[in-house]
Amino acid sequence: MDEQQQHPEDKPRQPDPVRPAYGASRTPATGKSHRVRNIGLIVVVLAIAAFALFRWHPWGGPSGPSGAGGPTEAGGGGRHGGRGAGGGPGGAMPQPVHVATVTQGEMPVVLTALGTVTPLANVTVRTQLSGTLQTVAFKEGQMVKKDDLLAQVDPRPYQISLANAQGTLARDQALLATARLDLKRYQTLLAQDSIASQQVDTQASLVRQYEGTVKSDQANIDTFKLDLIYARITAPVSGRVGLRQVDPGNYVTPGDTNGIVVITQLQPISVIFTTSEDNLPAIMKQLAAGTKMSVTAYDRSNTTSLEGGYLETIDNQIDTTTGTLKLRASFANDHNALFPNQFVNTRLLVDVIHNATIVPTSAVLNGSMGQFVYVVKPDNTVTVRQVKVGPVDGERTSIQSGLQPGERVVIDGSDRLKEGAKITIPADRPRGASGASGTSGASGAHGAHGWASGAAAASGARRHRKHPAQDSE
Repeated sequence: MDEQQQHPEDKPRQPDPVRPAYGASRTPATGKSHRVRNIGLIVVVLAIAAFALFRWHPWGGPSGPSGAGGPTEAGGGGRHGGRGAGGGPGGAMPQPVHVATVTQGEMPVVLTALGTVTPLANVTVRTQLSGTLQTVAFKEGQMVKKDDLLAQVDPRPYQISLANAQGTLARDQALLATARLDLKRYQTLLAQDSIASQQVDTQASLVRQYEGTVKSDQANIDTFKLDLIYARITAPVSGRVGLRQVDPGNYVTPGDTNGIVVITQLQPISVIFTTSEDNLPAIMKQLAAGTKMSVTAYDRSNTTSLEGGYLETIDNQIDTTTGTLKLRASFANDHNALFPNQFVNTRLLVDVIHNATIVPTSAVLNGSMGQFVYVVKPDNTVTVRQVKVGPVDGERTSIQSGLQPGERVVIDGSDRLKEGAKITIPADRPRGASGASGTSGASGAHGAHGWASGAAAASGARRHRKHPAQDSE
């Protein structure tokens, strides 16, 4: 009895009535297998969902080249996962684009630059003598011609000086006449040996003195006559007068800084612009040949032509700080479209390339490999073609190599294209729908059906994958 109390652990352990027999049967191996199966099921479901999302989302590109027998053909999933023609084999849904045909023609070689309208003459009209400004004969902003009257300075002081000079001249001319008569008498007496030769020489010197005085008096008269001409201020050049700088009644002098008015010549007018020194050989070649290169002036937006002219001359040296050369173009400016100090865009026609290969400028793209275009193939797919670009004239670009006349290139909608991508041309849709093999019209419906089928298949796959796990649970 004492041994049994001292060693109770030696007695056999009775089953716990609270724990069911099920707990004894759930072995660690069985629980671990169940957890592994659940984790595997979750991984499979996530993989299917990720694959379906990748096949459907636009960033997914074509999964393989057309006709390679890869997954693209088997599943009909290109970039849009089953949106290909008919929803079956055939790749991504065709992209709508606009195309243009490569042409051949004349391409002008044009140099564009910013220019400043510069008048050939810009004259500040000043008085050349001092006096009171009596009248102003022009209106501000008026167009005047050369020698038109602009203003009048009080001429009365100069008229009085002229009359005084004329009187002095008359007196000196009379003295000269008397001296000449005396000289003639003295020469007669000298021939008769009645007077000394010294008296004859003195009289001859007096005659020459009076002759000099008469010439001086005549010069004074001419000076005062010129002052009277200067008192009548006229336009030195034809052009437009600016704002009046002085009013009638003011005393004006030749030292006035602002003068009376400023006249700017507008017809003809010039534009001074610059070009890179790299363009100098081509320009000098045309000038040496006597070619009159045309220049067109455009407005600030470079869309509206203002005036057409020609290159008149170039500067005699290159600016070393900028590496550019100044050029002056002359314009008739009959309609006053060009205004002094106006900024314009100039286009200098240097040469014309005949039989050039021409494409729209929007067709030429830039990439890591350089400039390229998307060329449309007969099967309505595109291929990347690297090109060498020549002169550009606004919306047209010449191609030196890489394209042939008659080929078609993509000019709009190329941002989502790649090598071998399928396209559809909006102008070709009615023709494709009525043709025997027109797939572009049906590709949208079949592509949408293919996308729905692909999504349903993915959902079915997920449901199909879940069933065994649910059964095991």
